[in-house]
Amino acid sequence: MTAPKIVQQAATEPDRVWFRFMRLHQRMLMQMTARIRALGLSIPQFDLLSTLTEQEGISQSELAERLYVTKGNVSGLVDRLVQAGLVERRAIAGDRRSYAMHLTPEGRRLAEAGIAAQRDFVANTLGKLETDDLVELDRLVLLWRDFARAVDAE
Repeated sequence: MTAPKIVQQAATEPDRVWFRFMRLHQRMLMQMTARIRALGLSIPQFDLLSTLTEQEGISQSELAERLYVTKGNVSGLVDRLVQAGLVERRAIAGDRRSYAMHLTPEGRRLAEAGIAAQRDFVANTLGKLETDDLVELDRLVLLWRDFARAVDAE
């Protein structure tokens, strides 16, 4: 009678890990959202600003690709950030329809403050793992990612 219980428990183990992972993801997202909101930004605004710290002068289309959102979503987000004085649209020579996206000094300041908050959060959570544990976690996350990509490819 105990054998079926053990088999059933083993079969549900991935489900338990999944739920723990999803709850952890939600908790971390809530905690980071609070830190970013304290700067006066939403997570999508911070994502856009921090992306521009990596490479300024990209078009809205390139920005949409990097953020995995539609061009329409980026357009509205950029409009609000331009209005707030955090991002500038600059004409691209020879292209009347596209603009290069650039941070204003205030946009750069907020992006850097958000990046610092994110680094601090990571250091105080994931950064507390021992090196061997972090290496193993990274290996497992990459393996899980590869499984997910394989499902998408089917």
